[in-house]
Amino acid sequence: MAHGDDGHEGEHGHHHDHEHDHDHGHEHGHDHGHGHEHAHAHPHGDPSATWRADLPAGAGQGKLLFLDAPSGLAGDMIIAALVDLGVPGAVVAEAAARLPLSGFHLHFGTKVRSGIVATHFDVHVDSAQPERTWREIRELLQGARLPGPVLARALATFEKLARSEAKVHRMPIDDVHFHEVGAIDAIVDIVGSAAALEHLGADLVVSPLPMGRGFVNARHGRLPLPAPATVECLAGLVTYDGGLEFELVTPTGAAIVGAHAKRSERWPSLRPETIGWGAGTANLKDRPNLLRAVLGTPVSAEADDSAATGTGGAATHSVLEANLDDATGELVASCIASLLEKGALDAWAQPVTMKKGRPAFVLSVLARIADAPRLAAQLLAESTSLGVRRHDVSRLERPREIITVETRFGRLPVKVAGGAYGPAQVKPEFDACLAAARHHGVPVREVLREAQRAAEDRVSPGLPHPVDVLDMLPDQSR
Repeated sequence: MAHGDDGHEGEHGHHHDHEHDHDHGHEHGHDHGHGHEHAHAHPHGDPSATWRADLPAGAGQGKLLFLDAPSGLAGDMIIAALVDLGVPGAVVAEAAARLPLSGFHLHFGTKVRSGIVATHFDVHVDSAQPERTWREIRELLQGARLPGPVLARALATFEKLARSEAKVHRMPIDDVHFHEVGAIDAIVDIVGSAAALEHLGADLVVSPLPMGRGFVNARHGRLPLPAPATVECLAGLVTYDGGLEFELVTPTGAAIVGAHAKRSERWPSLRPETIGWGAGTANLKDRPNLLRAVLGTPVSAEADDSAATGTGGAATHSVLEANLDDATGELVASCIASLLEKGALDAWAQPVTMKKGRPAFVLSVLARIADAPRLAAQLLAESTSLGVRRHDVSRLERPREIITVETRFGRLPVKVAGGAYGPAQVKPEFDACLAAARHHGVPVREVLREAQRAAEDRVSPGLPHPVDVLDMLPDQSR
């Protein structure tokens, strides 16, 4: 049947010269002889928490999360890098604890590579696990008490892997097997990474990925590296020869980025804000076994140039349009939601009257130029339109950043738009404030007001708040 993760998934945990010698069935190479007797996801040690503050939920909204992977990547390395970045380890542990599984526990530690101290993540399996098919894993995930967005991410990742395996083995997807104890490691890695990515809420970009060489001994024979399922999962992303007899990218790592990365890029244009490092176990002979995660604000060079000169500059974005005279309001709303989910910067509908006096909608999308072809295809797939118009435009933007403010309701993210365009615009992130309001049992406007005040004190200290000025006016002037 299908084979899953391999040596690299054990944090690059298997040494070899020209081949791996292990069951290529989601076995991560974790230390199963660890002496703890925990039955669920009790994390041991989050070492990065001693020197950096946790990032709040939604801290990555409007930002890029870049995975820089010169040594490849695996599921456990992705989790380690995101926790080192600032995702609380409890986010991963709580997601794993919701799974109806036992016989494992989590461990966070550190490893030093070329003088860099990086977080290391491990799933210790305490007891033998049954083989599971994709159908069984899907039902297991759907039966877990996972938040809806986390469940959707986990299902998308596992389906990516299952479809890849099904294609390689030319078998029904529901019958794909994930063998031996490795299945539980893969489930935890996929669910944990889904929770971490959802916690941040950033757009994921991955560097071109190095492909290792050699062979792996799988349950059904020797397979060439990169593993067939790995290549299938990476369809559409950039890869290159890693020049090393080692499995640098695993199927689980490939499935995570294949399901969630918007694109490959050597290094995106962004202002780095927070950096995290995830470590593998093996000592690679020609490079440090590290994965770097960078969270930052995207930057458009053309937009910066036009802002400086006051001119439009080269086109930086595209506006896509389609006329819909046979779509219900429900379908239009679904199209808008789908386009935003796939990376549109904005999407909207305007009522119009078309030929023969028919009421209709113009469905419009604002997209980055690089995303325009993909989103145009998405618009055609989701709507009733037979064609899409495209206009490339330049956009003058205020530089923006997300700051985090301390309030009595916790740490809250606030978007600040600056530049040479008058006073800065300060806007608390509503979803984070709503979550805090529900947690504390107060109206959301109270949380928004406090976050606004705290942010304005940082951006323009000493200036009166708008509400204070209002309070000083006579009643008849209000």
